[in-house]
Amino acid sequence: MIAIANGAGTGRAYAAAMQVPEPAQIWNIGFAGAADPELRAGDIFVADRVCADGQTFPCERPRARAPFRSGAVRTIQSVARTAREKRDHYESGASVLEMEAAGPARAASELHVPFYCVRAISDLAAEDFANDFGSALMPDGRFSPIRLVAGAMFSPRRFAELIRLQKRTAAAAKNLGEFLAQCQFSSFQFLG
Repeated sequence: MIAIANGAGTGRAYAAAMQVPEPAQIWNIGFAGAADPELRAGDIFVADRVCADGQTFPCERPRARAPFRSGAVRTIQSVARTAREKRDHYESGASVLEMEAAGPARAASELHVPFYCVRAISDLAAEDFANDFGSALMPDGRFSPIRLVAGAMFSPRRFAELIRLQKRTAAAAKNLGEFLAQCQFSSFQFLG
């Protein structure tokens, strides 16, 4: 198993996947936002396909004893900030939105290996974000907590949103870990 944390962006995720010599399979694991209004924070979502820029990549389903939801993951270039934007993606077939999966999905397609995409839901379809996560994205693909907190210091709404999101991602991370612990693996490559 090789685990790589690459930050946001399909280019970074693709490059990370291509650095693994002769992978048997590729997994993309992380958080995502709900476009489907039925999804709840902390839900586990297993993609049956990843869509981006007019391309669709098929995904495998892991053998897991834990429950999960399934459907289309759409890779987008920035965090979906409004409920309307999420609804538009949902109406065009996406259940979940995120910013990386199309990169390793493309790598898996080019390398002719199975691809798995597992996400834990961190934000809901009906929510608007008061914070501008795009302005906190650093060149290395990570979000700057300092920029987010500094931007929220004088806005109780924005600060409360960050606290809520932190609690949700902690719970989602726990659920994701428990789900992966219940999956049956042979040999595989793990890309975060």
